[in-house]
Amino acid sequence: MSIIKVENLTFSYPSSNDNIFENVSFQIDTDWKLGFVGRNGRGKTTFLNLLQDKYEYSGRIVSSVQFDYFPYFVRDKSNLTEDVLKEVCPMAEEWQLMRELSYLDVNCECLYRPFNTLSNGEQTKVLLAALFLNEGHFLLIDEPTNHLDTQARELLSAYLRKKKSFILISHDRCFLDGCVDHILSLNRANIEVQSGNFTSFMTNFERQQEFERKQNNRLQADIHRLQETAGRTTNWANAVEASKIGAADKGYVGHKSAKMMKRAKVVEARQQKEIEQKSQLLKNVEKEISLKILPLTYRSERLATFSSVVPCYDGKGVCSPVTFEIKRGERIALEGKNGSGKSSLLKLLCGRPIEHLGVVNVGTNLTVSYVPQDTSNLHGTLTDFAISHGIDESLFKSVLHKMGFDKRQYEKDMADFSDGQKKKTLIAKSLCEQAHLYVWDEPLNFIDIYSRIQIENLLNEFQPTMIFVEHDKAFQNKIATSIIKI
Repeated sequence: MSIIKVENLTFSYPSSNDNIFENVSFQIDTDWKLGFVGRNGRGKTTFLNLLQDKYEYSGRIVSSVQFDYFPYFVRDKSNLTEDVLKEVCPMAEEWQLMRELSYLDVNCECLYRPFNTLSNGEQTKVLLAALFLNEGHFLLIDEPTNHLDTQARELLSAYLRKKKSFILISHDRCFLDGCVDHILSLNRANIEVQSGNFTSFMTNFERQQEFERKQNNRLQADIHRLQETAGRTTNWANAVEASKIGAADKGYVGHKSAKMMKRAKVVEARQQKEIEQKSQLLKNVEKEISLKILPLTYRSERLATFSSVVPCYDGKGVCSPVTFEIKRGERIALEGKNGSGKSSLLKLLCGRPIEHLGVVNVGTNLTVSYVPQDTSNLHGTLTDFAISHGIDESLFKSVLHKMGFDKRQYEKDMADFSDGQKKKTLIAKSLCEQAHLYVWDEPLNFIDIYSRIQIENLLNEFQPTMIFVEHDKAFQNKIATSIIKI
């Protein structure tokens, strides 16, 4: 066991005048299993890079451990997986690798295949297994779940629960609850460390916010009263001072005026102290700004039907025949392993030319709003994006602002956005579209926890007809009216 100390850490990027961290101090135990949470763009990945000395900063980070980072950069993915992992953990024996892979339900034969032939999920698992074999190292894990289906996430969470010495950035609440014993929270004004899983942290955090709101309401009432008192006292002092004109005993009136002025200054100082006290409150409150969506009502109850549908790749079906229908007001979740055809089923619904067996019937004049998985084609400004998709620019930017964008993002090229910001762009577009059916394919990849809760509240309030794929179990449980397993 050792301690990682962060003392008066201050950092900003050379191209920015705003500090990402300012005089931040805390310490963590290297034996902990830390979940690292915070809104998109707050600096979680930046902090992991600072731990690795990738940027210059002021303050101190004191540590006696070596840091390893995931996702690990593989220089040549055409090499055999075994050779790639020897580079990751040169001291590990082959039997140790096989043991770790068995814990993660990965077939050991993958060691003798080229690394680039492994699925994204398999690559995630084998690299994490190898990194944990570096004894005495502290692992920095940056969003490992984005290529994992629900079952794989549960398996990885159970695997991490048996490990220690890591910081894990994740926005999947169930995943965090399954494997961490401390939470490192990157708040609006500071960084906090709390013992427990994410659920216990969030309970405490909400209690603190509620306490601060009540304190704020009391202080606002006090400040209003003090402002009125200060105003009356100043008026009295000014009135007494004015009465000196023509007065018989100007000395007495002047003394009385000075006394009143002094009282006014005391009240003013007290008022300022109260205002300063108020400014210390609500420093970490995450603004709960409501989103809106205006779905269209389809003329008939049934919007679409799938009859014995099987997506095909190279003429081969990828799953058993799927039969279901989408009715007005339903929110259907498709669940299944990666590669089982979930995304293909959604694309068929949107009219994409996907090879398949069976019949897909879509209602006449059905308007569909689609959020794809892939964000790599986003480029240009938000204004260009709004114009090209025929959505109201001011509404679009207003939705993004409510989801945590600041105005500086509006002029950036979307290609320079973080992954979370890109995903929010696609969701905001969908929220601006009036549609009968909303088709969302893994919409929450890279999206922070607070925005996930914001989107959940929106969907539960307006109840649009939806079909979606999402491996965040907490989101699925709160939104889906039914689940179809592929």
